[in-house]
Amino acid sequence: MSYDRAITVFSPDGHLFQVEYAMEAVRRGSTAVGVRGKDCVVLAVERRALAKLQDPRTIRKIVSIDERSVLAFAGLTADARVLINKTRVEAQSYRLTCEDAPSVEYLARYIARTQQKYTQRGGVRPFGIATLLAGFSEEGKPVLYQTDPAGTHSEWKAQVIGGRNAKSLREFLEKNWEEGMEEEKAVRIGVQALLEVVDSGAKNMEICVVRTGGKKEIMKEEDVDAIVKDIEKEAEEGKSKTSSSDE
Repeated sequence: MSYDRAITVFSPDGHLFQVEYAMEAVRRGSTAVGVRGKDCVVLAVERRALAKLQDPRTIRKIVSIDERSVLAFAGLTADARVLINKTRVEAQSYRLTCEDAPSVEYLARYIARTQQKYTQRGGVRPFGIATLLAGFSEEGKPVLYQTDPAGTHSEWKAQVIGGRNAKSLREFLEKNWEEGMEEEKAVRIGVQALLEVVDSGAKNMEICVVRTGGKKEIMKEEDVDAIVKDIEKEAEEGKSKTSSSDE
């Protein structure tokens, strides 16, 4: 029997193959990195090369869900658009009912719940996306949540989704992340992680800083380029020092 034909059928060793294939769609997507700082969350995404005549403003990997929360995704853009719109409607509905903005945790739970629903009944397929949700808790602390196609959600200090090198980038973040990082350092770590997968530097990156209250700022290309050059210069100096010490 082909256990990967039906979404609701487990294989004898306990796998739901359609969900695993959806996770593979995420791995084939572009990389997104989230880094939590002392009073900010940095979202850094890889922008794939655009067609020469395409308007870059129409391709967005980082979007606002609500005034207090920002989302980055990896995987199928069309699936992301549908899930983002569902989440925005839920955020507006929550505001109407409770007269308050939904927390980032509530939205992460809602996204995970929606993704899980699409793994448990016939006639649908899982969403081929993973998300990173950034914002601030009710206590005013920065928070970063991740959801995946299986419908799990979890809170992270720093996380990578999408791309073939996610494992090595996660190891890089584990080595370099520190508690209470200033904004400048958090941005630098996000850029440094993306440089492992991006070829043409700042041109193919989008960096967003989410500050207190969930206010987001997309960094200008020249500012990102300055950080990239600084990192590359440091790497060159490190190489020349090691080569001179070898001699």
